[in-house]
Amino acid sequence: MTYRVVWFKRDLRVWDHAPLVEAARLGPVLCLYVLEPALWHQPDAARQHLGFVQESLKDLQAELKRLGGRLQLAVGDAVDVLERLHNAAPFLELLSHEETGNAASYERDRRVKGWCAERAVPWREFRQFGVVRGLRERKHWVRQWEQLTHAEPAPAPALQAAELPRFTDPWPSADELGLDPHEPPGRQRGGRARGLEVLQSFLHERSASYRGGISSPLSAPSACSRLSPYLTWGNLSLREVVQATRSRLDDPCLPGRQRQGLEGFMSRLHWHCHFIQKLETEPAIEHHNMHPGYQGLREHDHNPAHLQALRDGCTGWPLVDACVAMLRETGWINFRMRAMLVSVAAYPLWLHWRPVGEWLARQFIDYEPGIHWSQLQMQSGTTGINTTRVYNPIKQAQDHDPHGHFVRRWLPAMQRVPDTWLFQPWLMPPELQARCGVLVGVDIAAPLVDLEVATRAAKERVYALRTDPAVAAVQASIVKRHGSRNRSAENITRPRPAEAPSQASLDF
Repeated sequence: MTYRVVWFKRDLRVWDHAPLVEAARLGPVLCLYVLEPALWHQPDAARQHLGFVQESLKDLQAELKRLGGRLQLAVGDAVDVLERLHNAAPFLELLSHEETGNAASYERDRRVKGWCAERAVPWREFRQFGVVRGLRERKHWVRQWEQLTHAEPAPAPALQAAELPRFTDPWPSADELGLDPHEPPGRQRGGRARGLEVLQSFLHERSASYRGGISSPLSAPSACSRLSPYLTWGNLSLREVVQATRSRLDDPCLPGRQRQGLEGFMSRLHWHCHFIQKLETEPAIEHHNMHPGYQGLREHDHNPAHLQALRDGCTGWPLVDACVAMLRETGWINFRMRAMLVSVAAYPLWLHWRPVGEWLARQFIDYEPGIHWSQLQMQSGTTGINTTRVYNPIKQAQDHDPHGHFVRRWLPAMQRVPDTWLFQPWLMPPELQARCGVLVGVDIAAPLVDLEVATRAAKERVYALRTDPAVAAVQASIVKRHGSRNRSAENITRPRPAEAPSQASLDF
């Protein structure tokens, strides 16, 4: 029989799914998901990601069955799977969403394109986000984002399933895929049904706390939308989230606090795509400094002990270590704390962003390669075009956890430490440490370095490069490729001046 293949990747839904709608319009459809061991062997893959995908696929299977279709699960290299399928029953066309993923998925797509050319199988790709493939510069990017998000979403179509024999590929376990044994017990669960629940609770309730609530690690878990994993894995489409938010904002009876929160959230949906576009335009920034003048800045000074201490939550700075503890439990922390972790790694610990980024990618349930690697470089000061941001973990604790509720929750050893010493416990007199039952260097870690001295030395090295004429000369070309354009003309509410765009991309 003649049929078409819809290849699901990071678009695990049936609503607003253009490839599925187009294939259904033309005849029988085979819905295909390929678990690719080579992708799960990458250093940015984690057991929690696999769990989220499996939960999402369960929802997807049920939705496709309701529409008259079915989901074919296959295991192996994508090209090998397509070859096997085509040999068994040739298909007319391959349809999918564009994917701006890591280097491994990018190379996979190049090989799929080659296979399609050899087999004379057309491969049609559709836009997933407000990301423009083949974009050379940002001049009209905002306009295109607006056009995409204003277009009518496609409802889930009725399907005619292609009647083909099913594969019976054994589904590998996380252990067989070599994934880290740890999985955050409190992570968000996958699937469209859960994503819709989170969306509705944010639009109608939690958005009231968005303004003023997203910076503190105490309030952020409920104040942030928590939609990021459902956008990352495609349980929800960006367009439906944007339009649902606009619809809520159109309600004249919307309370003022909710309106303020949703206006701020709209801005972050724009910045979400802005950062993914950077990786789409220049895939090399996953591995190489965005500004070539920064090559070698930190790479040759790698300190494995510093990296391991950071991963273990043993830096000696309580807020940093508490954030790592929360990550291991939940797979999520708010953006300001993410930025602080990267800043501490990049400046006082002087770690290159790539190994730090691999570790954090595994920790984040909402790991989105385009946002992730752009932000790692921005917070590490290697873009050459962004303001250098250095987060002092002591000041961040004083500003956002002044009474130590967050630190004490995630670091039980700190329970009896008085507020006076909570954020610099290494300064406590030995007799007070004994009375509190917490010995620095035994019960809690001592700081790895002198924060002030190490930070000052790191900033001096970065600033020396920024002022180098040869380095400065390259900035214009980077701005042309990656810089925002015509922000005043955007039909989007911008964040308040205190919340600069570079701090706004992950607070969903």
